[in-house]
Amino acid sequence: MSKSFLQKKLEERRSLNAFRMLKTPSQSVDFCSNDYLGIVKKNLLKINQSTAAHGSTGSRLLSGNYGLIEEAENFIAHCHNAAAGLIFNSGYDANIGLLSCVPQKEDTILYDELMHASARDGMRLSFAASHRFKHNDADDLETKLQQLRSSAKEIFVVTESVFSMDGDIAPLQLISKICNEFEAHLIVDEAHATGVIGTHGFGLVQQLTLENACFARLHTFGKACGAHGAIVLGSEDLKQYLINFSRAFIYSTSLPPASVEAIMLSYKIFPTLDNERTHLKNLIQHFKSAVHKADLSNQLKVLESDTAIQGIIVPGNENVKALALQLQNNNLDVRPILYPSVPKLSERLRIVLHSFNTTQEMEALCKALV
Repeated sequence: MSKSFLQKKLEERRSLNAFRMLKTPSQSVDFCSNDYLGIVKKNLLKINQSTAAHGSTGSRLLSGNYGLIEEAENFIAHCHNAAAGLIFNSGYDANIGLLSCVPQKEDTILYDELMHASARDGMRLSFAASHRFKHNDADDLETKLQQLRSSAKEIFVVTESVFSMDGDIAPLQLISKICNEFEAHLIVDEAHATGVIGTHGFGLVQQLTLENACFARLHTFGKACGAHGAIVLGSEDLKQYLINFSRAFIYSTSLPPASVEAIMLSYKIFPTLDNERTHLKNLIQHFKSAVHKADLSNQLKVLESDTAIQGIIVPGNENVKALALQLQNNNLDVRPILYPSVPKLSERLRIVLHSFNTTQEMEALCKALV
């Protein structure tokens, strides 16, 4: 029997040394999860299992709407100085749900070239034209806005505040100023800033007081929040529009009360975690200093980042997998990011620092890298 098309595609992936496999968490030192503040590791979300239902029974427009989820939307919107918010089942759903339905056929989307796959998939489902601008390059964004200003009905500019693979931060003040000049609608995905950056971890947009400059913001709950789901923040009109036109919202069973209770609790404990954020900030600077002291940059390309996400470029799937395995054998849980998840020759170790990591663990990591 000839090989199926599935087998052929899988063999093609294996030939690239890019075959993905599921792996259960180990007991090694965690340098890979997005549990930045240790909310999951320390089991800080003590919800009442006897009263919080694990099913919501339907979509929000049918039987799945309830008081707690509306309370959560209002509470989180208030935390972020937003008029309104709408909860989605995941960050992926939120990006798909927003970007697939808001931009219309005569509109244009300009997006940072390193946007997350979920945002790209949402743009593909949209009827709007989409073009990328160079990563964190405000000049390139301005040039493209000048070119498109006369032809597009509405223009949407999409970026992240903290980028998930490089760990660098978008120049939001400059981007928002350019968007204002060209009357473009700014959308910011704050997934990797939530809980970590700004007062109480409420994000980079608020730290820079740019709330009113944004058409929409996305905050996800599956990273520093230690829960699941996401929220799209914006005007009350945007919320009602998404309820009426976002297929990812309309046709999904809503998050159950158990999940929403965990999200609410996470936001309530964020203000109590200033020490954790301070320790994480110090650990990031210590890591950068240790890497510089070890002269690691002469051996490997270390990406410039002031966030918990630290990237080390190791070109080639085979090479980066081998180095990751070496670290794992030293009881350090660091995972390789392979092509095609990142462009060829930019394969990398994605090192994630947490508030529960110690200076000794971080120094052991640097030593193992050298």
